[in-house]
Amino acid sequence: MRVLITGGAGYIGSHTLIELLAVGCEVLVLDDLSNSSTVALNQVKLIAERDFEFIKGDTRDANLLVEIFSRFKPEIVLHLAGFKSVAESVDNPLSYYGNNVSGSVQLLEVMSKHKCTKIVFSSSATVYGAAKYLPYDEDHPTNPINPYGRTKIMIESIISDWCKANVNNSAIALRYFNPVGAHSSSLIGENPCGTPNNLMPLIVQVAAGEKDKLKVFGKNYNTRDGTGARDYIHVLDLASAHLSAIGYLKNNVGFSVFNVGTGRAITILELIEVFELVSGTKIEYEFVAERHGDLAIAVSDPKKAEKFLRWKAKYTVEDMCRDTWNWQINKPKIIKGLVSTAP
Repeated sequence: MRVLITGGAGYIGSHTLIELLAVGCEVLVLDDLSNSSTVALNQVKLIAERDFEFIKGDTRDANLLVEIFSRFKPEIVLHLAGFKSVAESVDNPLSYYGNNVSGSVQLLEVMSKHKCTKIVFSSSATVYGAAKYLPYDEDHPTNPINPYGRTKIMIESIISDWCKANVNNSAIALRYFNPVGAHSSSLIGENPCGTPNNLMPLIVQVAAGEKDKLKVFGKNYNTRDGTGARDYIHVLDLASAHLSAIGYLKNNVGFSVFNVGTGRAITILELIEVFELVSGTKIEYEFVAERHGDLAIAVSDPKKAEKFLRWKAKYTVEDMCRDTWNWQINKPKIIKGLVSTAP
């Protein structure tokens, strides 16, 4: 199968790319490298021992998309490209609507012109907003509380309408929970540009001596230890969910949404404790005031994906922390080009 993966050089995209190559897909990666680099793509080639095509570009570039679809003729699109910082979306909402929403519309228009009828969209659990009940299932009302989340639910609606307009179109929105971890080879992993937006990279920075302390926002939530609890999922489990989605789209039409999570909520202090155990490091932290809009608990109900996609998360929190730490140890050598095999 010929697959176009937008955002394929990013954290989730590069791990998904490995899965696609492992099952024999012919892949073209489109990425503007605004939050990624070709280093990850080179490492993917080492891991997969297969080549693929890469084009630096933007999904808003209609001429480039037409050239790709005319020549490569993808049978399915994995659409992972998009800005993803909640804080940044609040400060600069127009750039998020312009990039995420407009880029998706442009992509769908070119897909339609070239009769490419299948797409898997990288959505987010942020579309749910404050919980009416837990765990979140796919029927939970959507009410995102920031521009980033609103771009995701807008794109879901657009894709749903695209499917309704043509009975041959089929699409899946995968609502990611909290991806962490790295490839077991330690050759690729998360390498955020600038200040990290997520908890795990901040924990890693403290463990590596790059930060003195971790700021823990809030200690009086209604959780096991008072700190916020989240559904963390290994990036390799998330990558495999994309292959399961492709398999589902081969035999189904219309638009479907699926949670991609473990169904287990881990608190911040519990995650710190596991990371300390597997890394042999001490994570210093301090409590600070709660952030406006932060939820006490966010956890998925993954039963729908288990039933229809035949997918289930298999990695543990220990796996997530171990693979993250091993990647952190290897990362400086990877970035400097000093290592091309796993340690």
